[in-house]
Amino acid sequence: MRPRIICHMMSSIDGKLHPSRYSMPHGFDRRHFVTQYENVAASLGGDGWLVGRVTMAEIVKDERSASIATGATGTREAWLNPERKPTFAIGLDPDGKLHYPRPTVGEEQIAAVLGEHVSDAYLAELRQSGVSYVFAGKDGHDLQAGVEALGNTLGIKTLLLEGGAGINAAFLKAGLIDELSVLICPGIDGVRGVQTIFEGPEENRPGYGQSLAFQSVETLEGGSVWLRYRVEHGERAN
Repeated sequence: MRPRIICHMMSSIDGKLHPSRYSMPHGFDRRHFVTQYENVAASLGGDGWLVGRVTMAEIVKDERSASIATGATGTREAWLNPERKPTFAIGLDPDGKLHYPRPTVGEEQIAAVLGEHVSDAYLAELRQSGVSYVFAGKDGHDLQAGVEALGNTLGIKTLLLEGGAGINAAFLKAGLIDELSVLICPGIDGVRGVQTIFEGPEENRPGYGQSLAFQSVETLEGGSVWLRYRVEHGERAN
């Protein structure tokens, strides 16, 4: 059974994702709003959060040269570290490019979502590092299979999607986002081409056939606004 997925994001007034680029908020520093975002995330009761490979590489400080690990020879089965923590930090890494110096991020157990084509040696490396893993189809892009595996293997009931624009758009396109939680901060980026919350190819139309049902709004310290919407899934084009 797949988890309930809440896309939880922080945005500037103009919809941009990188807090370091925001104009300076009046009376507060930018770190206040990052902490605020993390506190709001904790209140959502997620069993884990998911980011893409690039973000996870920054978190675990993987400085080794990336190499696609291919050459699978055996049956692919998910693996769960028996000494796991109760919550998970999950990296979407279809080609198995990341290496992990430790099995945790803070108090959270690291897990990888992979393609079935990754090598036996790479899976052995993950097990040795204590990193749990599941599979998202042969090429690692079957998001439905991936999130179902997170539920069935890792026991995740609520997952916070905290990806970049492309990953968020892919989940939206697949009809996998159940709720949108956005913390809008009193800052402006203003530069063309900087990532927004959702970005996919025009022909994909990630949001087509879906609508947002308002749930709540809350004004937080410093002028941030926390918006929550339920995502309604209507008829979708193929």
